Amino acid sequence: MILGLCVVMTVITLGLGGWLTDIGPWYYRLSVPPWKPPNWAFGPIWTTIGVFTVIAANRALHAAAPGTRDWLIFLFLLNAVLNILWSLLFFKLRRPDWALMEVAALWLSVLSLVLAIWPLRPGAALLLLPYLVWVGVAATLNRAIVRRNAPFGGAGMVSSHGP
Repeated sequence: MILGLCVVMTVITLGLGGWLTDIGPWYYRLSVPPWKPPNWAFGPIWTTIGVFTVIAANRALHAAAPGTRDWLIFLFLLNAVLNILWSLLFFKLRRPDWALMEVAALWLSVLSLVLAIWPLRPGAALLLLPYLVWVGVAATLNRAIVRRNAPFGGAGMVSSHGP
C-alpha cells in the first residue's frame, strides 16, 4: 500500500512537472551558460531521482511511527507541490526570476526530507542526496539564466508569451 502510494505520488509529481515544462521557442531564445546540461539529460536524471525518491519514501514511511509518518507525508507533499510550482513559474509563466526565489524553498524541502529520514533510515536519506544536488544545480542554472536574460515580465522579448 505504501509503496503504491509512493509510486503514484512520484509519477504524478514528475508527470505534472514534465507537462508544465515547455521547451519551445521562448526557452530556446534564452541565453544559457555553456555548462548547462544537454536537454536530453533531464529525463534520465529526473527518472533516477524519482526512483530514488520512491525507494527512500517507502523505506522511511515503513520505519516511521504514526505521528512521524504523518509528518513525513506532509514533507513529501510539500516537496511535490514546490517541485511542480517551480516548473509552473519557470516554463508556463516564463518567470525564471520568480522560479529563482521559489527554488530556495524547493532545495530546503529536499534538505528537510533528508534530515527527517536520517534518524529512521540513513540509507534512505542518502538516496535523496542526488535530488538535493540536482536542485542545487538547477538553482545555479536558474540564477545564471536570470542574470543573462533579465528583466522578465512586461514587454521584453524573452518574457513574451508569443512563439
